[in-house]
Amino acid sequence: MHSLIRVPLQAAPDQLLRLQALQLGFAQLCNALAPLVQTTRVWNRVALHHLAYRQLREQFPNMGSQMVCNAIYSVSRTCRMVFQHPGSPLHLEKLGDKPLPLLRFADSCPVYFDRHTLSLKNGLLSMFTLDGRMRFQLSIASEIEERFQTQKLHEVVLSRQANGTFMLSFSLVDQAKPATTAVSGGVLELPEPGELPEYVMVDEAL
Repeated sequence: MHSLIRVPLQAAPDQLLRLQALQLGFAQLCNALAPLVQTTRVWNRVALHHLAYRQLREQFPNMGSQMVCNAIYSVSRTCRMVFQHPGSPLHLEKLGDKPLPLLRFADSCPVYFDRHTLSLKNGLLSMFTLDGRMRFQLSIASEIEERFQTQKLHEVVLSRQANGTFMLSFSLVDQAKPATTAVSGGVLELPEPGELPEYVMVDEAL
């Protein structure tokens, strides 16, 4: 069973700047990877990692190894949504023999974390940024933190809201409960049939 927990971050002005810088750097990583997907038609996470990891680590040394892995995951996940989701206007069956379009990630694209780049203990959240760890004291119920510690972490996504604040979304999997009771298959899905994720823009292939 998947469950989704959303936690707003009460960030000071200097923390907002650090989060925005991280989000911009993550978007640059994704945009450096997108042309490879377009030319190779490869977006399987493992295959894409083997194709691109070394080059991305050299090109973006300040992002760290795990954030490069998370960006590869983000691009792989987004491509599955764009090219394989039945409701997508760019589903492979609709494209036919046409070349893949180039996906461009907005500077406000979601940033993916994992247990290597984000931790939560005793209400203290510690997360990776481009200039060291940043910490927030969260006011969350003890049972929610216990779930974070004991359940399998599916996704952690940092997103910027319309008012400029940041939100963390935790997708957790309770492996003791059957998957048929899942309320959500993930944090980010296509909003409506025929639409693309709002953080993705498309350059049509020539």
